[in-house]
Amino acid sequence: MTQIESPKVVKKKLFSPIWLLPIVALVLGAWLGIKSIKESGVEINIHFPSAAGIDIGKTLVKYQGLAVGKVTDVSIDEDLNGVNVKVVMDYRADPFLNKNTQFWLVKPKASITGVEGLETLFSGNYIAIQPGDGKSRTNFEAQREAPAITPGSEGMVIELHTDKLGSIDVGSSIFYRQIPVGSIVGYRLSGSSNVIISAFIQEQYSHLVHSDSRFWNASGLSIDASLSGVKINTESLASILAGGISFNTGSETTQAENGDIFSLFEDEEHANGGLVFNLHLQNAEDISENASLVYRGVTVGKVEKLALTDTGVTLQAAIELQYRSLLAADSRFWIAGADISFAGVKNLSRLVTGNVINILPGTSTAAIPSSYPLETQAPDLLKQQKLLINLTSDSHTGMSIGAQVRYKQLPIGKIISTQLTEDFSAVKYQAEIYPEFKSLITQGSFFVSEQAIKLDASLDGVKFETRDLTTLLEGAITLVPSRAKETVKSGSAFTIYNSIDSAQQLFAEQQKLKLTVISQDGAGLSEGAPIYYKKMPIGHIIKIEWQAKEDLFALHLSIEQQFKQLLQPKTVFWRNDAVTVNASLAGVQIDVAPLAGAIKGSISLGFIDDELFESVDTKTLSTQTKIVFNNQLFDNQHLALTQAKPIAIVLPANAKIEPNSPIRFRGHQIGEVKQVKLTKDLSQQHATAYLYGEYAKHFSKQDSEYFVVEAQISLAGIKNVDTLITGAYIGVLPGTSNITSDQFEAKMAVRYDANRPKDAVSFTLIDNQLGSIKVGTPLFFRGIAIGQIDAYELSSTGQQVTMFAHIRQEYAHLVNTSSQFWDASGIKLEVGIFSGAQIETGSLETLLSGGISVVTKDITTAVNKISPSTEFLLQNSMDKEWQEWSPAQDK
Repeated sequence: MTQIESPKVVKKKLFSPIWLLPIVALVLGAWLGIKSIKESGVEINIHFPSAAGIDIGKTLVKYQGLAVGKVTDVSIDEDLNGVNVKVVMDYRADPFLNKNTQFWLVKPKASITGVEGLETLFSGNYIAIQPGDGKSRTNFEAQREAPAITPGSEGMVIELHTDKLGSIDVGSSIFYRQIPVGSIVGYRLSGSSNVIISAFIQEQYSHLVHSDSRFWNASGLSIDASLSGVKINTESLASILAGGISFNTGSETTQAENGDIFSLFEDEEHANGGLVFNLHLQNAEDISENASLVYRGVTVGKVEKLALTDTGVTLQAAIELQYRSLLAADSRFWIAGADISFAGVKNLSRLVTGNVINILPGTSTAAIPSSYPLETQAPDLLKQQKLLINLTSDSHTGMSIGAQVRYKQLPIGKIISTQLTEDFSAVKYQAEIYPEFKSLITQGSFFVSEQAIKLDASLDGVKFETRDLTTLLEGAITLVPSRAKETVKSGSAFTIYNSIDSAQQLFAEQQKLKLTVISQDGAGLSEGAPIYYKKMPIGHIIKIEWQAKEDLFALHLSIEQQFKQLLQPKTVFWRNDAVTVNASLAGVQIDVAPLAGAIKGSISLGFIDDELFESVDTKTLSTQTKIVFNNQLFDNQHLALTQAKPIAIVLPANAKIEPNSPIRFRGHQIGEVKQVKLTKDLSQQHATAYLYGEYAKHFSKQDSEYFVVEAQISLAGIKNVDTLITGAYIGVLPGTSNITSDQFEAKMAVRYDANRPKDAVSFTLIDNQLGSIKVGTPLFFRGIAIGQIDAYELSSTGQQVTMFAHIRQEYAHLVNTSSQFWDASGIKLEVGIFSGAQIETGSLETLLSGGISVVTKDITTAVNKISPSTEFLLQNSMDKEWQEWSPAQDK
């Protein structure tokens, strides 16, 4: 039978992959459409005066040589004032199409100053663009000329004012030392008598232009013909043909900025002629043009021209720039001619050359006026007496009699005598100051010795300076005035310093904060050693003085004024080590001080914590001490921050105490020893030590007890075993006195009752011999230690030994006046012929270290209690009868 297969049902797919193709095509088409719209460009309109040189479809718009648009259409303006040029700009130029954006046509231009737009001869004219700011727009007005600063040009634009343009033209070069550093980019009229020239200085040369730079017209030739010959001067051939401008740097004080205004002089002589100012007088009969301006016989300027005014005559004068310091708000001017008298004739040459104008420099700091009155005779100020002052210097400055006293390099007086002081410690000079300069000398003024040749060599470079020949031959000093207005009288004394730096350092030192700290020793410090706060230098040590009476060292410190707030009642100082090594199982840490601190030593400043500070009664501190809480210089930071108190301890000569040994109370370190020295007679040791601040008040009382703690080895064992490793130390017991002290004497052992419990019951044992009894020998009751021997001594008669003992309070009821004590130390051997040998011994402890046993007959009552005055005889052995004593004691 044929088997028929059953049909298979296949489920139809809802989505066929073939549909992905039209979807991708649709997305791609949409993206290409959006991209095409976005990159289609931005259409703008530019209005030009004419369409000459502009071709549709050919003329490009360029920015720094890159094409950013193309002309698509040109049409005539409706008002017939020009043409409208339609341009399609690259879509990426849209952010730059703003209100202040500029367009202009670039075409070839040839002139004396050079050729512009040469590349357009091959590529054709093009429209240039300079992006600007403002709101976005699409309509623009083309510029007739290129802007002053074209794209890609960086520099500075300044304005030059003159009364005529001369041969200057757009493109004329600007020279500095005959090197072209810029050019003229434009000019315009301002009113009817002034021309404003816009000048561009290249960025790399803009630093040469300062606020007092001077510009002059360097165009053409400058010819100076005289009997000595003919002198022709010019900048370059370009300046002869196209004109040019030169300038100097001025005083190099303030650098010029964009938009600064300068005057343009007609030539170099007028530009560098000096500072121009006006003089006014009623008539000019005694003065003429080119009259000299004279200061102490030196010509410093001249009169340039005279002009009539409604009130008289105005003289325009110019003073050479190097003498500009002679001009001040209170400067005086007067006419001087030949002086003919019976005593003789002075300034005879003026009968031929004419009168001159003398200058009396002023000292005022007010603004210089534009005009000064011109007097007909010398001011009364010159008739006053000169000011005599005394000057002192640590050494001879090289000045001779007649050496100049100067202010701003102008002579204001001279040296009239020189000699040594009475104690031969310094050189004394006497100087006279001219009357007109007496007001310059005020309280706080000082003088600096000038050096004819000065060489300053350092890592920063070598600086070499020279003065004039007069300074080399005679020497000179310079006045450095103070801000004080109080003048001085004749005979006042002043100091001459080697340099302004040394004077300023001294004055700065005087402004610093001064304080003094005390040190037990020199601490390895020297003058000039730095003072640190958190490893930053804040001052230095001025001076170190030994105070013989107290055998202490006083360190005088100088702190910078800006760190004044660091000097508080909580401030402390400590000495720094050149090298600090901290070794432990965690590793080795080495801290090296800065080089200055390692050579001269150094100290640091810090603060104690508030809790420790509040524990000190600051009301008892003196006024000086209140500034700094503790004026002690500590040996290290730990001692300083714990406010350690220095003390002196006298030790036995055989005490094995070393520097840095601790001072302890019941195992707690409360101080440390810093220095130990043998006395000259070798009978004692003197130790310098410190008690930590929180413990000082307890252990600096007059009756505090100090003692040496060292290992004690015996058959009974080893006491103070830790000192075998750490070394001996000093123990201390606090005192109860209200009187404090810083001088103590240490014993070789602690007082016998020092370690006795306060509630223990003490008594005395008496024996003929000490035997094996020693301090610490225990007292046993039925084999249990209930007390011990604290000390022993010979009786006053020397016949007995007195032993001081105590019973602990919890066992006090086991002992009373009926008790018997016997020596249980060692081995007792009794040998008899008939009884044989009997050996009696205690425990191993009593066998080695000794011991005393006790037995009590009666019950302890109030009547038979023992007291410190109770005495017992120490028996040699135990009586057999005592073995039967066994009262039921009750606490």
